Amino acid sequence: MIKRRTLSVNTPLVDQSPPEARTQRRRLRACHECDWVSALPPLNSGEKASCPRCSHVLVKRHRYPAQRSMALAIASLIALIVAVSFPFISFTVSGVSNRIELTQTATTLIGFHQPVVAIAVIMTIVVLPAVYLLGIVWLQFGLLRDHPLPFSRDIARSLSYLTPWMMADVFIIGALVSLIKIAGLADVQLGISFWAFCAFALLLLMTTQSIDADWMWFSLEGEPLAPEGTETGATAAVQGLTGCPTCGLINRLSPRGRSHCTRCHEKLHQRLPHSLQRTWALLGASATMYIPANVYPIMTTTSLGNSSPSTIIGGVVQLIQMGSWPIAAVIFIASVIVPVGKLVALTWLCLVVKRSDALNANTRTRLYRLTEFIGRWSMVDVFVVAILVALIRAGSLMSITPGPAALAFGSVVVLTMLAAMTFDPRLIWDTPLPQRNSSRLSLLRRKTATKEPVDG
Repeated sequence: MIKRRTLSVNTPLVDQSPPEARTQRRRLRACHECDWVSALPPLNSGEKASCPRCSHVLVKRHRYPAQRSMALAIASLIALIVAVSFPFISFTVSGVSNRIELTQTATTLIGFHQPVVAIAVIMTIVVLPAVYLLGIVWLQFGLLRDHPLPFSRDIARSLSYLTPWMMADVFIIGALVSLIKIAGLADVQLGISFWAFCAFALLLLMTTQSIDADWMWFSLEGEPLAPEGTETGATAAVQGLTGCPTCGLINRLSPRGRSHCTRCHEKLHQRLPHSLQRTWALLGASATMYIPANVYPIMTTTSLGNSSPSTIIGGVVQLIQMGSWPIAAVIFIASVIVPVGKLVALTWLCLVVKRSDALNANTRTRLYRLTEFIGRWSMVDVFVVAILVALIRAGSLMSITPGPAALAFGSVVVLTMLAAMTFDPRLIWDTPLPQRNSSRLSLLRRKTATKEPVDG
């Protein structure tokens, strides 16, 4: 008999006990990365359940999940309000000074005929994070009152879609790179907004990590029974099933391989429709855009009337000449190694996806996870341009204007992120396993989800 620890009776219902303590039914999950069906074990705070086949984390359990995420979301919103209300950075050179606010890093770009880049900057550092945090507060407030507020299900569905596009942490790295670039040319001062935004970026990251989606969906909509006859130790596809990518619930598919989740109403497919075709198209578009992103200047620096255009590689060389080797390495990795590496990795995965076996499927899945994680960090160069263009405005004495490569490189980042999202990693595992791995497969089928402590 498993002893389940519950929290204080004075705790709101949503936080009193985990889903395992509120149902006697076995709760099943289909891994989003390899399609393996497993049974979730009882979890305590600080534990996680991982897929026994590919080690993908199925569920992370937190203590007081609703209260924790709501408190962090409110703190993040307060830090964001401070960040947009006070000066961000100021500089002085030869008696000429300029001071900018956070939002000017985007609005200034509009004056240089870069509205698309401006929209991308303001959306990723202010608008989308604010929408995400307000959604968390709205959702968790209703759950803490034991009466979900209107549109809670739609808001809960949107959270996972917003997360990859929030780049406050990447913007901080861009700000630090910008400061190092101009530190030897002018006197730079950091405003209250800069430190508030650093706190906001940290709190936003903690908020996203605090979300216990399994607990949240169970408290919001309960958990319908898995389809009759669902078996663990096998893939969902061979049983005519699929796991919801949003709430995790296992659903039965129609004969055409389509359905809607009975809990969150998300559209379901046995595999993402035309996954490889869409990934190939996005990779082709991003590779095409990568050429002008490196050929054309990403920004032009004017000093004492002399203009000097700078490409991405040129900026790296300039940092090396200034002796800023660590920052040059950061820019080179984020702007050259990461985009090229991601294009090569996704291209290779698309080419070999039909030739997977048990020995290399795990390795290829780990490569996919890496490409999905690192893609957003390439936005560092775009943020550097946005900050420097807004800050360095001293006429012919010193000024920086954005180049055409800014839009091209931003497009590369977005297209490669979309390519990773459209690639279905379950395709890696769909090829029948060779005979030599049959004994290993039999062992996997006798396992259920593992239980291990969460880091930190």
